[in-house]
Amino acid sequence: MLEARFGETLLLKKIVDALKEIISQSTLDCTETGMQLQSMDNSHVSLVALSLQTEGFEKYRCDRNVSLGLDLKSLAKVVKSASGDDAVTLTAADKADKLLLSFESDNKSRTADYELKLLNLDQDHLGIPETNYACIVQMPSSEFARICRDMSMFSESVVISCTKQGIKFSANGDMGSANIKLSDTSKGDITIDVDEPITQSFAGRYLNTFTRATPLSDRVKICLAPDVPLLVEYPIEDYGYIRYYLAPKVDEADA
Repeated sequence: MLEARFGETLLLKKIVDALKEIISQSTLDCTETGMQLQSMDNSHVSLVALSLQTEGFEKYRCDRNVSLGLDLKSLAKVVKSASGDDAVTLTAADKADKLLLSFESDNKSRTADYELKLLNLDQDHLGIPETNYACIVQMPSSEFARICRDMSMFSESVVISCTKQGIKFSANGDMGSANIKLSDTSKGDITIDVDEPITQSFAGRYLNTFTRATPLSDRVKICLAPDVPLLVEYPIEDYGYIRYYLAPKVDEADA
């Protein structure tokens, strides 16, 4: 039996919104320590990993490991029907074929129950190796979203260069070019930790899609290393994180 209660439906809505543009269907694995989701997009270029620990939930119990095959677009429609400040409880049996979502208003004057049919999904879990990143940047998530949006006006590719002097985002296309450089700030809102300089090129549309997670956190961590995917991490306060991995465009990075 699984029972997991979010204090606010708005948080669940933000999580689903951050996932559904990358993946349409995925399996949410629930254990006594929390919930995990890991899935690649259809083109197998990017990977998303979600981790929600039990400490963040108002109530959490999972007697036996449960895997929930979810259609994320359908889940988004159900969650959208509730008020953001409603509490929501997810309930599923040990061998579930449906997920029950129970919404309850703040003053308990309104309740709503929905059943969502679960899918039988065949998904391989990819081992994500521990990586020592050459460059780790932490910055306001809204700033990263704005940069990704601005870069997409100029090119489908975004070049990210990281040195001890700062991090630079560049795009070059028919319209012209764009270059935005950020440096460590004394206020600490931008921190850049560089072991070795690195320059890589990435598909801008994926970066833009990752920024759907901006409402989840006011901070984002960007990690780069040679020959491994870019990591973009949004912490989810009290719960865990959502992480996106994106393979570099090798041909352009070498050009």
